[in-house]
Amino acid sequence: MVASAGPGLAAGSCSAARVDLRGPDLRQSFAVEVADDAAERAQGLMQRPQMDPDRGMLFVYESPRRAQFWMKDTLIPLDMIFADSAGVVTRVHADAVPLDETPIDGGEGVRFVLEINAGLAKRLGIAPGVELRHPAISDAAAAWPCH
Repeated sequence: MVASAGPGLAAGSCSAARVDLRGPDLRQSFAVEVADDAAERAQGLMQRPQMDPDRGMLFVYESPRRAQFWMKDTLIPLDMIFADSAGVVTRVHADAVPLDETPIDGGEGVRFVLEINAGLAKRLGIAPGVELRHPAISDAAAAWPCH
């Protein structure tokens, strides 16, 4: 699961502590903290001085919505990966600037947002169409189900 060593294999069964990604030339996993309530989503990764390259935060919303983020009080440059209810990436915002209060628009229909260290999305080939797998993504709706 070390992103810095190149694409890691997303294998095995789903885990709440990990999100798997797959695409044409991509198999990657990140250990994640899940932010699935309003307080956790509001806090996000604020005030953290660093994050290991194989880690991230997965934001989970109860229903699809227009998602907007900002970097106020966030010290780490991030890539934000926006996905729909099926876990399919719809948009990637690369290199979000620490402490910037400019809104970052993920678009409509966002149900999941994965934040990882800046530069990893481009290096690993994470782009629209890549699929996420995590237990929070309903198997009935998932493009890549857990089971």
